[in-house]
Amino acid sequence: MTALLWRKIWRKPGFVFGVAVLVPLALAAIFANYVAPYAPNDMLNQRYVPPFSPGHVLGTDNLGRDILSRLVYGARLSLVVGFLAIGIALTAGTVLGVVAGYAKGAVDNVIMRIMDVLLAFPDILLALMMITMLGPGLQNVMIALGVASIPGYTRLARGATLEVAAFDYVEASRSLGTSRVRILFRHVVPNMIQPVLVVATLGVAGAILAAAGLSFIGLGAPPGTPEWGAMLSDARTYMRRAWWIATIPGIAISLTVLAISLMGEALRDVLDPKLK
Repeated sequence: MTALLWRKIWRKPGFVFGVAVLVPLALAAIFANYVAPYAPNDMLNQRYVPPFSPGHVLGTDNLGRDILSRLVYGARLSLVVGFLAIGIALTAGTVLGVVAGYAKGAVDNVIMRIMDVLLAFPDILLALMMITMLGPGLQNVMIALGVASIPGYTRLARGATLEVAAFDYVEASRSLGTSRVRILFRHVVPNMIQPVLVVATLGVAGAILAAAGLSFIGLGAPPGTPEWGAMLSDARTYMRRAWWIATIPGIAISLTVLAISLMGEALRDVLDPKLK
């Protein structure tokens, strides 16, 4: 990415806000063992301690567990699930889309008909069907969300590949006798990947939200796990007595999703205005 593009991106308030939220959050998640004041499942003597109390900045829950500590460890799980799920979809979808768009013919027809069948189901429904087969758990949620998102990335990558493959410089390389593989990796892939990456950035936000929702209904992280959706699920019973137990993880989810979405929109505006 050129210096000019970076300057344009940094002029976007949404991108700056996203970086200001995500960088500290990611660092806290990576160094959770040093940042969190307590272990996430330590049951302390004081239960229902409200936020901003001495020793417990965000309070404690119904079992006396420090909410800040659980939030920091939960960030690690939520971010990993979101990024890896979209990583699966991005990798598989891009490969399939490029192959379909560049090979054309029977290969294109077979790949896209399979994708059309999968696209007939909403992503979350397809993910629920897969989790039903694989069983609950964060690893299976990550796999299910990734696989469910593959058709969308395949279609996007195929469209971008067809567009780039029709450019004059690609035709010129082909007429000069350049091999198909060389054209693919030298000209097609580098020039079709930008819109796919932009959509993937926005997809991370959706994956984090979907993973939290699946944990909330008991299909993701098991009860007691310091994962944001599971924390919300555990806190449902105590909303009236201790509002902060559910409110704080909810704010964390909303803020993270908002930050990633704003970053994705800023990248879209700069890198691919046609997607507006």
